[in-house]
Amino acid sequence: METTSRVGAQAPATEGAGQVPTARRTVDGYLLAPFPWYGLDEAFTGPRWLMQVGTTADGSVEHGSIGHGDEPSVRSEGTEDTERFAVVVTVAANPVRRSSDGTGVLEATSVSSAAWLAGVGLLSYTWPGQMDHTLRDDWLDQQTETAWVLADDLGSSDWATLSLPVDGVPTPFHYRESEYGWVLAGSTQAGVHLGAYGRGMSAYGLGFSVVKDVAELA
Repeated sequence: METTSRVGAQAPATEGAGQVPTARRTVDGYLLAPFPWYGLDEAFTGPRWLMQVGTTADGSVEHGSIGHGDEPSVRSEGTEDTERFAVVVTVAANPVRRSSDGTGVLEATSVSSAAWLAGVGLLSYTWPGQMDHTLRDDWLDQQTETAWVLADDLGSSDWATLSLPVDGVPTPFHYRESEYGWVLAGSTQAGVHLGAYGRGMSAYGLGFSVVKDVAELA
């Protein structure tokens, strides 16, 4: 999946215009998406917050994340963790398509795309114990590749099957746990793929639904 992640879609610059607040830039990216955004359903009553959107080379919004609970900080392996959060990743279900310059073909998005984005998202809030900071980039590269290998083989023994409600309909998800947290991925009847990751909140009790007004989360 060929995407470029960024925090929201930048508002067009106009002469004499002041700096657009970060929250406004962020929600603008979500509002540009031609697909519905998903989050935890109404059973979750805690705080919700926008994270970032990902775009294709031509600027089309292709995926994005919405956080729930405590805003996570980087956690070292072996340290006490009291944060409780879950992040829901919505990915547009796009078929194989031509690149914007017409010279190639972009990979189709799939449940594996959602699983990989969720896996990498969880990695961004982890830090192996006793690792020198200069080695973190190498560790992230290795773990990102591992996350892709796992996401590309959702039928392997590394994944379990979990049924969770999506818009009230029981829906199968691929699920796995690690020392850093959990990751799951599935598809919806609304034509998008869902990924999710978290720590401190059990994935078994979660449900998902369309966010009625994403602007309210800014």
